Amino acid sequence: MKAANTTRNLARIKHLGPSEIFLIANGNLKHYTNRNGWAAQQDMEAKLQKAFAQEGRTLVRAHEYSEELGHGFIWNQRMGLDIFSKIDPRSPIIIAAGIWQFSQNILSGLRNHKGPILTIGNWSGRFPGLVGLLNLNGSMVKANVPYSTIWSETFDDDFFRQGIHEWIASGKIAHEVLYPRAIREYSLPAKEMELGKSLAKDLLFDKPIIGVFDEGCMGMYNAIIDDEYLHKIGIYKERLSQSGLLAEMKLVGDDEAISIRKWLEARGMKFITGPDEATDLTDAQILGQCKMYIAAVRIADYYGCESIGIQYSTGLKDMAPASDLAEGLMNNPDRPPVYGLDSLRILYPDNPLPHFNEADEGAAIDMVVNKRVWDALGLDPSTTLHDVRWGANYRDAEIDDFVWVFLISGAVPASHFAEGYAEAVSVRQPPTSFSQGGGTLKGLSKPGEIVWSRVFIKENKLCVDIGRGRSVKLSPDEVERRWQGTTPQWPTMNAILYGVTRDQFMARHCSNHIIVTYAPSPELADKALAIKATMMQRMGIRVYICGDVPFQKL
Repeated sequence: MKAANTTRNLARIKHLGPSEIFLIANGNLKHYTNRNGWAAQQDMEAKLQKAFAQEGRTLVRAHEYSEELGHGFIWNQRMGLDIFSKIDPRSPIIIAAGIWQFSQNILSGLRNHKGPILTIGNWSGRFPGLVGLLNLNGSMVKANVPYSTIWSETFDDDFFRQGIHEWIASGKIAHEVLYPRAIREYSLPAKEMELGKSLAKDLLFDKPIIGVFDEGCMGMYNAIIDDEYLHKIGIYKERLSQSGLLAEMKLVGDDEAISIRKWLEARGMKFITGPDEATDLTDAQILGQCKMYIAAVRIADYYGCESIGIQYSTGLKDMAPASDLAEGLMNNPDRPPVYGLDSLRILYPDNPLPHFNEADEGAAIDMVVNKRVWDALGLDPSTTLHDVRWGANYRDAEIDDFVWVFLISGAVPASHFAEGYAEAVSVRQPPTSFSQGGGTLKGLSKPGEIVWSRVFIKENKLCVDIGRGRSVKLSPDEVERRWQGTTPQWPTMNAILYGVTRDQFMARHCSNHIIVTYAPSPELADKALAIKATMMQRMGIRVYICGDVPFQKL
């Protein structure tokens, strides 16, 4: 495969001409994932080249296509540093995000770059550059690296053209974001505020521990919440090892693991299996996933963790089947019982053990707070994070709005599905990213009111955006279209965020992840939001209430 014609040898070039702009393509640590997305990246770069040519600018790739690797992405931090050492630190650069990317590969170089930085994401569900874009943007916000950002499906729409014209002229794009308001700008209900303050006081006294299996190895710098931030809000971190998880899995007997599967099948869950380890979900893979579930719960109990997060990436992905089934089970209060090693005690009985997917510690903070609030209200505390994967306008007799596709690799609790485990199906993870196989906990999130949120670091302060929305029911054809256009093996939610437009959200959101939790009615969702927002503020987090909420503005 030949590189796009935008490539040229820059080994000795430090400066560009006045009409030239460096282009960088950041990728994944996994070469097979990079190869799988390379054609989509080339297509994106060709469209960008055309769009910038119409503005009198030429994009020059800052690194070459590798015949040996079969792609032209930056794939590790050393490569990123070497590339940045060869370019003028005052030059303008564009980072074209056409697939999921590991921000650590280029963040070290971006920290010292002085020229204008523009991040551009494609609007594709299949090749989720917009997910990579949001992660990179959130990582730069945490690192205090100034940047501008834009996104497009075609790269020839007015929104995109106006944005790049503005960036070329001024080095910045100013997006209009109207929705985040500091909590102090609202008058929240007194009863809910009192409960939020009481819950914060309880947390600061009864300090929770979050267990993190090898933080940072998925390239999400924004998902690492440093100890100094955590300790100030009363949360502490237990650093765990993937090797410890593998070791604990070896202590789990086959009979114990088989009992987990039987419990799920008795509830109606289906496993779509086949004979080929390379491409099918097999009985052996399911057995390994059930062992991981038991092992993870036992480790959490041993260290007294209130929440845990597994990074199924570097290392673990080559040694064990996917962690997603275990994650989805842990996030549900109704789940197969796990006994302690003495077989006398059920661990975390009648409760979820909130799992923050991909060891996203911003999600961990959120889930710890979330569970305490929903428990206080007597509501189902099941929660999950999702990737902000894609979205499109949708219209039928009841809906005329932009509807997001929130999608994650399997950590969704069965209680988020209308029929629970009876609706859940486990399908083999895509072989291109999950060489050891393993199934998901797939289903369609039921219609209902949700509270959404995201914890992040900005200007060296711990912050949270929190708002309201609802999961909506779309036509079966539209649901299937969205699934087939993203990752059909994964659980999904189709959601509307109240009072927040697509472009406002993209410009503001400091993560590729979003937390969603159901409430039985709009009134209870509003109540839960008010309590949660107050609790987080009292803990010392900067709280921003987003979009349409029923509270009086001061």
